[in-house]
Amino acid sequence: MYMLIIEGAGEAQGGGLNPFDPAGFGGMLWTWVIFLASLPLMWKVVMGPITKALEARDEQASRAILEAEQAREEAGRARTEVESKLAEARAEAAKLLAEARERASAVERQITDEANARTQRMVAEATATIQTERDKALATIREEVVDLSMAGARVVLGRNVGSDDDRRMVSDMVGKLKVAKK
Repeated sequence: MYMLIIEGAGEAQGGGLNPFDPAGFGGMLWTWVIFLASLPLMWKVVMGPITKALEARDEQASRAILEAEQAREEAGRARTEVESKLAEARAEAAKLLAEARERASAVERQITDEANARTQRMVAEATATIQTERDKALATIREEVVDLSMAGARVVLGRNVGSDDDRRMVSDMVGKLKVAKK
């Protein structure tokens, strides 16, 4: 009996599928119809700009990645170039330092050679001066010896000894003594 009432209620309302009945299957049907009808408009108004924005963002990200890779490659090339130039600069600095050391060594040798030559000249000049002064001193001493000998002979002999012959004779004797001592 209970079943009959439910069946009877459905028939009393007109029976079958009512597409305008929001309580039944009709509400769901119209929801889908409205959704599918508004889908192209929603796609154009909402999804289109979102899709374009996402595509633009993807494209910008791809460009940024590509630019980053190019920048990294360029930085690697620049680093390699800088390292090679740095190596060249170090080699050039080492070369310049070696050349400077060679020049300094050559200047040092030149200064040393000039100092040695000047020292030798000074020694030779000093030796010559000493020899000249010695010869002068010996000549003066010889003259004094001759004068003293002549004075001594005058006292011993008691006569005037001073002629040029006497002087020559005493000088010869003093000269012979010099030769004998050497």
